[in-house]
Amino acid sequence: MIKPRKIITITAIIPLISASLAFTACNGSSADSSGEASAPFDPYATENNYDVDRYYLSEHSDVDYGTVLKDVSYYSELAGDYKECNILLPAGYSESESYPVMYVFHGFNGSHNDLIDDSQYLTVVYGNLLDAGLAVPQIIVNVDMYTDTKDKFEDMSMRDLRYSYDKAVDDVALCLMPFMEENFNIKTGRENTAIGGISEGGAKSLCTGLKWIDKFGYIAAFAPDGNVIQVYEDSIYGSYWTDPYFDELPVPSAENMPIYLYMAVGNADPWNVSATLYYRDVFNENGIKNQTDYVEGYAHNYKFWRVCFYNYLQKVFK
Repeated sequence: MIKPRKIITITAIIPLISASLAFTACNGSSADSSGEASAPFDPYATENNYDVDRYYLSEHSDVDYGTVLKDVSYYSELAGDYKECNILLPAGYSESESYPVMYVFHGFNGSHNDLIDDSQYLTVVYGNLLDAGLAVPQIIVNVDMYTDTKDKFEDMSMRDLRYSYDKAVDDVALCLMPFMEENFNIKTGRENTAIGGISEGGAKSLCTGLKWIDKFGYIAAFAPDGNVIQVYEDSIYGSYWTDPYFDELPVPSAENMPIYLYMAVGNADPWNVSATLYYRDVFNENGIKNQTDYVEGYAHNYKFWRVCFYNYLQKVFK
């Protein structure tokens, strides 16, 4: 028998409501046995599950994992050059249908191939959930956070790379999203737009979602780096790694709160436990509703990222 992992979940403002771990796969409210509409889906109403059935983490020959469009090029004014992204079209994709969009950020030194590609873990997890009716059909875009001219990439220092990644916050909102709207039949509005990321990409997900809160209704950050706001006073961390993106945290209005803000970190993570839990505390103090999990038995790697996306994908666009 598998021993359940211990999870500490903090949900600000509204207490966590006991509910089944199974999530509904339909959009909006559903009907009960009497045919009357039930309450709208509440992503905060269920705990997240980190003891995931391996079926959802493995590739299967009888599952359609959709189509990965690789190295899709768009022009970025922020980079002053063309950038690439990978785009996952869901199984059963039809140009006559419109779809919500999730944008995802890789970690430091990563690329737009890290999460979405043939047989990559996010492609696999999403395909299995969609096949099981547990996720909403959506387009997933693996963003490349490098936002500068291509000729500078080979000689770019780690410090300069960090600040190049910062420019991806505006690049997604101002360049990539308009490109997606022009070239794909997508649903617009913050209720149809999500962002998520891992490690450094988790930090950039928080920055993007909070800065452009009018565009993103769903925000997720998995073991985010400590450079969203000032986290560390210690001089050991006083470097470009932790230089805060925001001088002051942008606090959404009550009318513009995220539909769902999800953070998670493993207790065996060697770098980002304190940053993740600090963000949680600051969000709570400022009335920013969030669901934050501190999970036993996970470190800072894809084994954790994939179970986090397993949870996130079951809570967006419903």
